[in-house]
Amino acid sequence: MAMPTAKVHPVNTPLGRFGVETLVDSPDPFMALMPMAGLTNPLTGRPTLGPLAVLVDYVAGMVNHHRRAPNEWTVSSELAMELTADAHAIITAAPDVPVLGTAHPFGAKGASSLGVCELTHGGTVIGSGSVRSVHIARPEVFDDPHAERAVDDRPRPTDISEIMTVRGVAGERAVLHQAPNSALNNDMGVVHGGVASTGLELVASAALNTNREQPLTTASLRVNFIRQLKCGDDSRYVGTLVRAGRRSGVADAEAISADGSVALTARLTAYC
Repeated sequence: MAMPTAKVHPVNTPLGRFGVETLVDSPDPFMALMPMAGLTNPLTGRPTLGPLAVLVDYVAGMVNHHRRAPNEWTVSSELAMELTADAHAIITAAPDVPVLGTAHPFGAKGASSLGVCELTHGGTVIGSGSVRSVHIARPEVFDDPHAERAVDDRPRPTDISEIMTVRGVAGERAVLHQAPNSALNNDMGVVHGGVASTGLELVASAALNTNREQPLTTASLRVNFIRQLKCGDDSRYVGTLVRAGRRSGVADAEAISADGSVALTARLTAYC
């Protein structure tokens, strides 16, 4: 079967910055591709699969969005990602092969909807994910910030620090500060949920792997969206070690908004 023609997203949008391409835009399935070559955690310098949270948030969230009523909008409330034990090895062995996310609705629509997805690399399953979305009343006047942006013809950034406009600070081993960048915002003008989830994975992984010779690689990430994440002078992601053993570890992470409030929380589990 021939692969559908991909829709490329502008580089001045969250999906475009991560190189996501939409293959099938439908209620069931929803399919998109995402490149993974050269992605490293800016705090550890090691390869990372954390950005796959962007793909999970997009495909699984969109099947929920397709189920909204005409007067409704959707807001993500939870995201989960599970990776196979060999996911890192598979992608590292063939980094130029993009990951395919295929999503389906799960169960009935109520006040919230649940979308699930499978992640594959060259036909091999490397993970799964889910997004729970809450259905809210659509504003009477809804402005899409992306529609107002001129098309950006500059090359897409490929370094995570540049993609996400994040930076580490000396002495802060598991902290990433995020500068404001409208290209990272979703249609409601706040940081895209997948982008924020990626930030949480990066700092949680750093909290687990600081001064560690044999790295613990991410197996699961569970995110709760508490409120909108807005960037400013002190917006940041903070990782906290819960426990790190010889073969496994657990870390928590928070995304802190410009006003100092906690916008998202996450728990990461990793193994080696």
